[in-house]
Amino acid sequence: MRRTALILAPWVLMVMIWYAVALSGLVNASLMPTPHQVAARFWELANGGRLPRDIWMSTQRVFLGVALGIALAVPVGFLLGWYQGLRSFVDPVINFFRALPPIALIPLVVVYFGIGEPAKVIILFYASFFAGVIVMYEGIAQISPIFVRVARTLGASDLEIFRKVIVPLTVPHILTALRVALGVAWATLVASELIAAQQGLGALIQNAGSFFQLDIIYVGIICIGFIALSMDLALRAASRRLVAWQDRIGS
Repeated sequence: MRRTALILAPWVLMVMIWYAVALSGLVNASLMPTPHQVAARFWELANGGRLPRDIWMSTQRVFLGVALGIALAVPVGFLLGWYQGLRSFVDPVINFFRALPPIALIPLVVVYFGIGEPAKVIILFYASFFAGVIVMYEGIAQISPIFVRVARTLGASDLEIFRKVIVPLTVPHILTALRVALGVAWATLVASELIAAQQGLGALIQNAGSFFQLDIIYVGIICIGFIALSMDLALRAASRRLVAWQDRIGS
């Protein structure tokens, strides 16, 4: 019960602060809907069928963009982290593109890829790849070479070293890169759905903004936050299970 209370406490506090600000008169009532008004709108959209479709479309885009981004970021990050000379050569380029906001690339993406689903996925892929590759190569670069030297001393072949030493040491960094990429992708979702999206949480927020429907904007923002949080918690649970051997070694 204590753990449950600790988990719920910050959310209850946030709702109380929200009510306090909304009912205090400090903000025009038309500019800040109360939590129960947002909940009522959520229920209406969920029962009307629009919100589940928007959630599905956005989740599908994020999943595809992150999957493609991480699939490329893992080998690229591994190579950059393992070979210092290659990292020194490529690092400025990686950081140059990482600093570019995905929203700035939308006009070029539209020119080259049109306004269909591929354009939206490419924006998410771009954000996921550069976020993931930075985490990967920074993590790989910190792996101590002593593990490889000990394995060679014990007579392990190159294949055995890669399979039994390098891969287990790399798994935590892959999971961290995936978590970071997911967070960045959800943060980039609204920008990707600026590209003529008819469905999706980003499209829901943009359409609501056009008609000053603030309660719907709140619904979209809260949905994005909770879906991203759920995915992150799932990845944390998977990380604890997959890298439990590290805790055993530490103890």
